[in-house]
This record gives sequence, structure tokens and C-alpha cells, in this order.
Amino acid sequence: MSKIYLHEVVRLISTTNFSNRTIARMTQLSHNTVAKYRQRLRDKGVLPETLSSFNDKQLTNIVNEPRGIDAQKRMPDWQFIYTQMQARHQTLLQLWEEYCLVSSADAYSYSQFTHYYRRYIERIDVSMRQTYYAGELAFVDYAGRTVTWYDLEKGIEHKAQIFLGVLGCSNYSFVWASASQKLEDWIEAHVKMFEFFGGCPQVIVPDNLKSAVTKPGSFPILNRSYLECIRHYGTAIDPARVRRPRDKAKVEAGVLFISRWILTILARRKFFSIDEINIAIRELLEKFNNRKFKRLSGTRRSRFDELDKPLLKSLPAEAFQYAEWVSEQKVPPDYHIHVKQHAYSVPYQLVSEKVEARVTLRTVEIFHLNQRIALHQRCDEQGGYTTSPIHRPPQHQAYAAQTMESFCKWAQHIGPAATQVVQAQFEGKPEYSLLGRKACMQLSKLCNAHSEARFEAACLRAVEIGSLTVKSVRSILQHHLELPVLHDHPVQPDLPLHYHVRGSDYYLRGGL
Repeated sequence: MSKIYLHEVVRLISTTNFSNRTIARMTQLSHNTVAKYRQRLRDKGVLPETLSSFNDKQLTNIVNEPRGIDAQKRMPDWQFIYTQMQARHQTLLQLWEEYCLVSSADAYSYSQFTHYYRRYIERIDVSMRQTYYAGELAFVDYAGRTVTWYDLEKGIEHKAQIFLGVLGCSNYSFVWASASQKLEDWIEAHVKMFEFFGGCPQVIVPDNLKSAVTKPGSFPILNRSYLECIRHYGTAIDPARVRRPRDKAKVEAGVLFISRWILTILARRKFFSIDEINIAIRELLEKFNNRKFKRLSGTRRSRFDELDKPLLKSLPAEAFQYAEWVSEQKVPPDYHIHVKQHAYSVPYQLVSEKVEARVTLRTVEIFHLNQRIALHQRCDEQGGYTTSPIHRPPQHQAYAAQTMESFCKWAQHIGPAATQVVQAQFEGKPEYSLLGRKACMQLSKLCNAHSEARFEAACLRAVEIGSLTVKSVRSILQHHLELPVLHDHPVQPDLPLHYHVRGSDYYLRGGL
């Protein structure tokens, strides 16, 4: 099972009152599996508030256990069962008991019997009128029609996409114009829809567009950013089946009504921004939701206030902030991963492990096994890097701590001359200069090799002769030139005159 779906199943079990069958249908699992997970969580005493502390491996170990091989079972004649179920007052339980009478040894249990029967009838292409309960479902999709707007500065014509959300019980509708059907616009439309409703339904039923479902099919893979948005609002996703428009008949009918009462009117107007389109939509939508039904009493608005609104979930304190997930990548030896062409650090212990990144407008979060292990301020400098000191190993932290300021603090404990020599190594260079740091490290080694007193004296001698280099300090220490003069040196007397000594006059005459 996908790790995203594993967390989703556990979240629905722990934080909602949905039945096992409802959760099984949402997550494409057997209700027996959901029941097993529920029992395992109950046996382990897992609380909803502790779910975020478990990583993928821990959660898998909690809900799964070794399973034996099932014995060969006898498959019933589902066509016969289905035909019999058309009779009034006929129950599956009675048919299952007849099925077991033939041979109970290889018969399915009643739960398995009903499970396979439901799977059979799902393949039968029949339609029935659905009953939608208040506050339960909202159907969302994009209308096929677009609205044209013009960019006067660039002289370009654009097509605004029209998002539609319809509550299943009251038919109360929301319409929003977006620049595209991309993920960011899709999620923004949902945020606006929840704000328009003033709450959240229990389940969202989208179509299988890429912004919602990454991989459709019997076991659809939901877009992670979209799933995160839905979780933020405490609701769930139940995508419509592929090529089954009747699964979202409400929104399909809503597209028809919106096209008649809103989009047709907008087509006669000229717009110069998406904001203008949304302002016009808001006015027409208010009229549309207050139109009286033909076959029902009241309006969409009155039914919403009476039925859906009291049962919607409360909105969270803050609106969802759009975030983009970056695919998994292995942590290299320098413990930095690249996100949007910028490198961010992770704890050095995760070298060779795979991590994921979640990018918002301001932050970059890094996850390992679905647990956040790093948080950075987003930086758009291409080719740059952002490093947190706590992510470095101890030896790297010690090396990174060597700056002009740290070396100056060290030198101040020795003396003013040593401080002057250290400052000279960074003169004309930045505080983190590699050359300056290397020079100060050599000075530190000279100080350790000799006493602090000798080192300060050597630095003082280097200051006096105006040569504040590592080479000069080393030479002074090697030749003991920092020692004070203990006695007067003899002065050389004048040399006696010799005939072979030319004298100063010789050179004054130009060597003649």
C-alpha cells in the first residue's frame, strides 16, 4: 500500500466516525482490512494526537501482522444471487445460508460473501437515484466552457478556466475563474470554495484530472499536495470512477445550469482580468443560488441554510498555504539536497537515505519516512546553499566556527600584539576568508608549540619590524629573536688602513 494511503486510512479511522465500509470504499481497501487496522490501533492504544510521531515503518508494523494462506473457497453464482436479490424482502443473509448448506467447509464467510457480491454489482452498468445527506458530499470539477479575457499591456487573449463546486444535498453552488487547471489554481479554488460555504463537507468528490489524481484506476493515487490540502480542512477525498460521469451527476448537472445562467451571460461581456470575471461571477452566482426550484420548494440558498450549513465542519484557524512536493532524492555525502536549484542541508546522519521536500512560498521542509527533519527559509539563489549548523558533524561544526571573530577572541586572551597579528591576516579579506582562517590556524599551532608568553613576544617583535605575517612570527620563534637583549654587544673598532683598501674617494671618482 502507498505510504500516503496508509496514513490516510489510519487518520480516517482515528479522527472520523466513518464506518469501516465507508473508509474501505474511500481508500479502495477491503472493509475487513479497515476493521483489522481499527482493532490493531485499539489494541496498541494509539491516540489520534500521537499519529504524527510515527514514521512509515512504525505505522506499518502497528497495523500489519503476518497473515496465513487462505484455503481454497467456492465462488457462488453471482448472477443467480443478483437475480434472486431483485425479489422483494429477499436478503443476502438468507442466500448466504443457502450457499453454506451445499458445503460449509469451502464456503466464504458472510462478510466475504457480501464483499464479493458488492464487487459484482459494481460491474453492472445500472443507474439509480442517489440520496445525499446534509453536509456529507461536495462535487467539484471544471466546466468545459471557458471565459475570454484580454491583456491590454501584452495584447494577448487568455482563456479563464471555470471551477464549479456543488453540495450534494442542497445543490448550493460555487463558481470560480482560474488562470489554468494546474495544481496551484486547483487548490486555490478549493480554498475559496470552503470559504464561500463557510465550512467543509465530510467528503470531496473530484474528477480524475491530474491536479487531483496522479494515477487513476482501481487504486487511484492522489496528488500529494491536494491530499494535504484536504487533510488541512479535516475532510476526505473519494474520486469518481474513470469514465463514470454518473458518479458526479450533481456537478455534471451543475455545469449545465451554470452554463445557462452564468457563462452564457459572461460570454456577451468583455473582460480585462480574471478578477473582473470573478466579480461578475459573484453577482450572477448570488442570483442563481436564489432562483426557485421547479420541483422542490425553496431555493439552493434556503436549502443550504436549512440543511447543509448547520452540519458543515468548521474552517481551520488559517487557510491552507499551497505547497509543492519535490520527488524523493538520496542524500549525498555533503548532506545537502537540491530543491529548485538551491542546496539545503539535512542532518548528516541521513547520508545515503532518501528524503522528500515540501516547498511553500517562504519555507522548505524536508521529510524522512514522513517525518519532518529539517526546516529552512526558502532561497531562490540558483547554485547557492543554505546550511544549518546543527546538521553538520562535530568536526565540521568546529571548523565552521573558525571565523575572524573567534580567532580575535582567542588572541585577546594572549595579548594585544597577538590580536594585532590575527587581525592583519583578515585585512582586506571577508570575515570567512579561507586564507585568513588558514593563517590563523597556523598561528594557533605556533602558540601551542611554544608558550603564550613567547608567542606574544614574537608577535610584538613582528609588529615592531612591521612584518605581521605567519612566516615572520615563525622565524622569530625559531631563532629566539623575541628574547630581550641581556648585555651590550661589543662595537667593532675602526679597521686599520691597508694599501689595498680603495676607500671612499675611489668611489667618488667613479672608480678611477
